[in-house]
This record gives sequence, structure tokens and C-alpha cells, in this order.
Amino acid sequence: MTYDSLSGRTAVVTGAASGIGAATAVLLAAHGARVALLARRTERLGELAAKITADGGRALAVTADVTDEESVAAAVQRIHSAYGPADLLVNAAGVMLPNPVDDGRADEWQRMTDTNVTGALRLIRAFTGDLLAAAADGRSADLVNISSIGAHVVFPNYAVYGATKAALTHLSQSLRAELGPRDVRVTNVEPGFTESELRDHIDNPELTGQLDSMLDAVGLLTSEDVADLIAYTTSRPRHVNLRQAIVLPTRQ
Repeated sequence: MTYDSLSGRTAVVTGAASGIGAATAVLLAAHGARVALLARRTERLGELAAKITADGGRALAVTADVTDEESVAAAVQRIHSAYGPADLLVNAAGVMLPNPVDDGRADEWQRMTDTNVTGALRLIRAFTGDLLAAAADGRSADLVNISSIGAHVVFPNYAVYGATKAALTHLSQSLRAELGPRDVRVTNVEPGFTESELRDHIDNPELTGQLDSMLDAVGLLTSEDVADLIAYTTSRPRHVNLRQAIVLPTRQ
């Protein structure tokens, strides 16, 4: 499928070093968007930017940590200097650290909250002005947040992760009420089991085994599957907002 209306747009994608973020950046660039790649891993970003460029696309690698205010501010300045204002923001940065709540791992709770919720808010604050300006100029303007089916479905030992994703889902719904009347589309995407590095964040062998058993039973989406949904959503006519998308492996 082609998404011709993405050509000429300027996209910012967080979590772009791997998984859904990387796949989304590649697909948007393949359809003519200029893409700013944000993540912490400089080497991975450089490799992805080189791949996009070699394939005829435009990409800017920007090392940034969404949990750090100064890092985000520096990234925004670099993007604006290179590409000007953005009209498409994809918040794909996320971390999943499942453990029983009674383990009391407050450091993990803070890390998930800082990345999955506050990190997204930092980027939203940074680029909302750009999105509103694009919309006021009659162009498409999109904010896409990558939440999770875990925002709705209870998984034991994933309480805090699920809570952060539920917060992001609710934030997306509330932002649509604020930004939609000004022609900025807000889309909340909730993937189910998806091939990514989130599994590698788990340090509990029992929980890793449980997850592997579930994945073996129902299968996985690829990151490209979710990226395709994002590209489809953001390439619709500007008066069409697919505000909520839950995408699951068929067996899940």
C-alpha cells in the first residue's frame, strides 16, 4: 500500500533505535517524510539513519533521553534547526519492567513512569506548537501515542506497566478533546504482543518464561505491522481521525 500524502511531511519518532519506533521511522521515510530519529543509543540511530538515506529517504539521528528535560530541549532545537517545525509526532519510546508490586521496586516504577508517561508529555509539550501551526495552515497534523493492550487487560505482575499505559491512553483521549477542535489529530495505538526489545527488559526468569509461553501460544505482531497501521492512520485525509486502534495477533 502507498501512502502518498506522507510525502513532504516532517516526522519526529521517539524510541527510534529499535522496535516499533525504528520500523515506523523507516516506513514514514520510505513514503517521503523527513524523519527525526530520537533515542538514547547513538550508534543504533546512526545505523538506521544511514539505512534510510541509502534507500533514498531523509533522516536525522538525534541522541536524546526522553526522561531528561535538557536532553529533550537540545533535541528539539537540533530538529528545528535541521528540518524546521514538525507536523507528525510518534511517541514510541517505552520501557516494560514487570515484577510483583510487593517487591517494592520503586526505581523501576519511576523509570516506567518517567519514560512511558512523563517522557511522552515532554515531547508533546515540545511539539504541540508545531502541530497547531501546521493545522492552522491547512495541513495535516498528527500526534500518535503508542500505548498497549495492557492499558485494559490485566496481566499479573504487570500492574505498574499497565498503569502507565492506561495513563497514556487516557491522556490521548483527553488531548483529542483539546487539540481535535483545532484540527490536530490524536491517535492512540494499543498493540498486543509485538516483536520488540521490551522482553529483554525483564530480569525475572519466571516472568520471562511465562511471557515466552504466551508468545508461543498466540504468536507475535511484527514491528512493521504496527508501523503500517501508523502510516495508514496518519495518511488519511486531514478531516479523518482514527483516534483509537487496538491491534493484536489474531490468536491473542
